[in-house]
Amino acid sequence: MPTFGDFFKENYLPHAKMHNRGWKKKSQMYDLRLKDAFGNKRLDQIKRHEISAWHVGLREDGLSPAYSDRFLALLRNILAKAVEWDLLEKNPASGVKQFNIDNRSQRFLDEPELKRFLSVLATDKNRTVCLIVLFLLSTGARLNEALKAKWKDIDKVARVWRIPASNSKSKKIRSVPLNDSALEVVAQLDTEDTFDYLFINRKTGMPYTTISKTFTRLTTKANLRNWTPHSCRHQYASFLVNSGRSLYEVQHCLGHASSATSERYSHLSSKSLQDAADSASDVIKAAMKGST
Repeated sequence: MPTFGDFFKENYLPHAKMHNRGWKKKSQMYDLRLKDAFGNKRLDQIKRHEISAWHVGLREDGLSPAYSDRFLALLRNILAKAVEWDLLEKNPASGVKQFNIDNRSQRFLDEPELKRFLSVLATDKNRTVCLIVLFLLSTGARLNEALKAKWKDIDKVARVWRIPASNSKSKKIRSVPLNDSALEVVAQLDTEDTFDYLFINRKTGMPYTTISKTFTRLTTKANLRNWTPHSCRHQYASFLVNSGRSLYEVQHCLGHASSATSERYSHLSSKSLQDAADSASDVIKAAMKGST
């Protein structure tokens, strides 16, 4: 029976390197908190009550509930692999409760905020970054996917953008439908036939790797708080749901591997559901009028 540390280094980490682009972060988290707590213990010596006490200790050390839960999630995932690979019969971390059961923060722009933001994006001098942000709002893409987008992957006739597996979080090829606003962004770019990538930093002649500094300036200019490039992805989802599109459609437009991920937007559909319910009421009322 290997120790937790040996299992992590010899089995779990090599597997993560092959299947998870976040493996470096996992390795850092292991060194930071998991190594000292469990590294020298045999896998079958790790008990649920120890994990629970360690998890509480993270909060006592000053870690936020969300950050403490991330360490617990990593420990649970490592031990789950030990179960999957027949080294353990059951996962001792599976019954340890998180501090924040649902700590996913979501921020959606209301109509005045959206108008201010779009006005800034239409007029600011840094046109390329503004177009990147508009592309995010129009496609729901992740920032990394947009920054790595190449012209060869854009089919303007079929109105689709094919993201290669190497750039996709799921490591699978996925197709993103290009709506009118996304195609308008593409039409404004002057990099086609000159560069491989859509979005080029003209100062360096290279594709963008980050837009954080300019993005912060744009959101400050629009008087927006707690708004990040990834928030554009959530906003896109809200556009779809509030327009009456199903969570199934949201799942496939955003490239979610599981429908459970798309469920976070279910509360946004309340207006659409109310409209649907009202349609039944209209039929009943019309029938009642016809019977009198």
